[in-house]
Amino acid sequence: MPSTPPAPPLPPEPPGPGRPIRVMLVDDQVLLRTGFRMVLAAQPDMEVVAEAGDGAEALDVLRATAVDVVLMDVRMPRLDGVEATRRICAADDPPKVLILTTFDLDEYAFSGLKAGASGFMLKDVPPADLLAAIRSVHSGDAVVAPSTTRRLLDRFAPMLPNAAGEEPRHKELHRLTEREREVMVLVAQGLSNGEIAARLVLSEATVKTHVGRILTKLGLRDRVQVVVLAYETGLVRAGGGTGF
Repeated sequence: MPSTPPAPPLPPEPPGPGRPIRVMLVDDQVLLRTGFRMVLAAQPDMEVVAEAGDGAEALDVLRATAVDVVLMDVRMPRLDGVEATRRICAADDPPKVLILTTFDLDEYAFSGLKAGASGFMLKDVPPADLLAAIRSVHSGDAVVAPSTTRRLLDRFAPMLPNAAGEEPRHKELHRLTEREREVMVLVAQGLSNGEIAARLVLSEATVKTHVGRILTKLGLRDRVQVVVLAYETGLVRAGGGTGF
């Protein structure tokens, strides 16, 4: 008889007033998990609800535990953080994943972003920055600066399928208006909403609306995914050139 497929991760409950952010720690180094747990335990709005020593264990735990944010190491035995992130993000209504890495220009971090992570941070990040990142991810924002993502993509762009410089081929880009494509390019080049507004002589609220429409039309979660897709489709190329 065919084996029963594994159950998907439990979806996060809608955030409610007073309910802490449920965090899962995934790292094969117990000492690092202990340090992160101590930092998070001191926060009234956060709770470490689960831990795992590798990606495979994380997937098992997530099938029985509701989690809002996963802090995910990338270099682990059995199943690395990139593949674990890909499987987590493929589920319906998955928790947000924040990649933790040792180096800022790390191929694993790049692969983690492509797999669906909402961003990445260095493991030696100051505690205040880590806490702010968890809160931002939980609220639906990306926590890695687009400029940092762009440096990653400039380095690893040759790995992307459209690295040869063809015209952008992602059919969903045709759903965007000319103005939205303009905004998408500027997001991918690392500009903030305020900087885009100044460049295009628009209000910041209008730029925010354009970014929201881009996310909706392309089925993306955050600005980091906008940057990755812009490079992946050739809309923006390594070194900052554009595909149109």
